[in-house]
Amino acid sequence: MKSKVAVLKTSPQTVLEDYKKLMHLADYQKYLPKDKDTALKINISWHHFYPACSTTPWQLEGVIKTLLGDGYKAELIHGCHNRTVVVNSHRGEENNKHKPVIEKYGLRNVHLYEGEEWVRYEPKGKMLVLPEVFPQGIQIPRRMIGENIIHLPTMKTHVFTTMTGAMKNAFGGLLHEKRHWTHSVIHETLVDLLTIQKEIHSGIFAVMDGTFVGDGPGPRCMEPSVKGYILASADQVAIDAVSAKMMGFDPLSLKFIRLAHEMGLGCGDVREMEIVGEDISEINWRFKGQQNTFASKGQKMIYWGPLKPLEKVLLRTVLAPWSYVASILYHDYYWYPFVGRPRVNAMLNTEWGKLFKQY
Repeated sequence: MKSKVAVLKTSPQTVLEDYKKLMHLADYQKYLPKDKDTALKINISWHHFYPACSTTPWQLEGVIKTLLGDGYKAELIHGCHNRTVVVNSHRGEENNKHKPVIEKYGLRNVHLYEGEEWVRYEPKGKMLVLPEVFPQGIQIPRRMIGENIIHLPTMKTHVFTTMTGAMKNAFGGLLHEKRHWTHSVIHETLVDLLTIQKEIHSGIFAVMDGTFVGDGPGPRCMEPSVKGYILASADQVAIDAVSAKMMGFDPLSLKFIRLAHEMGLGCGDVREMEIVGEDISEINWRFKGQQNTFASKGQKMIYWGPLKPLEKVLLRTVLAPWSYVASILYHDYYWYPFVGRPRVNAMLNTEWGKLFKQY
């Protein structure tokens, strides 16, 4: 059976109903058992609101309303967050207006690094890099074993992976805050994580928001714009491939998509999948992809450049906090106030920005 990806054009007036239509087009109930806990893996790429950077409130609400309307029990659904060394998920869920949506529907809100048990997991399938990156063992949240997961990524580019979507969203859930140790082998890491997900989850689904989209040095310092598309699929590789195609990239030229396709973890070739809803054959946004900021240039020098021999010293010893501080100073205290804020204000004046302000 071909992988199916649903794509719809939406508007601020119809977006919640369109998310319901989208998820039904993608046959989501076939993949998510109703008697299992369902984690809504919210994407917070920055604790500031920046268009296209993180899960939108209407994306989260549209998914929740659809689940509840189709008989999924509120007590078995929860918002799911993790943290990084440079992003605060509590600030992020407030500034991106996720928390009010979760509270509106009376759902639990889980921060995986607070009071949750992390256990060593021994994958059954082939691993490409994770056992070498974490020789003491791969640690994952115990609660994720045996539950459904719905990934909630946005359509945007990324300095390390060209674009980021459903597969990258698992990076922010399954691995602990030292997941940046895998950046030098990020493509293989995403494939390993998909292998693990297929072993541990009772169901996997992704709902992607492209109302705001971001091009440039993502996932934070992008040029946002309005496109008004939403996507859904049970195939994490396929939805990322369709998103990449719409952005203007050849999906199979992206290493993580190609590897996952070759390993049979999903379909990365848009010619071999069923795309329902909109005709996307002529869509090409001609995104630029892997541009750099001052910060990402430094990171790439460590991961793949002349500073590679010093990677462990710089990122895994007492020196590591200096890199975190440098990133926070650059992104939060320079880039966002002086470059990002005018872009945010421009997007807030659009129809989607006005909808954001209503939440």
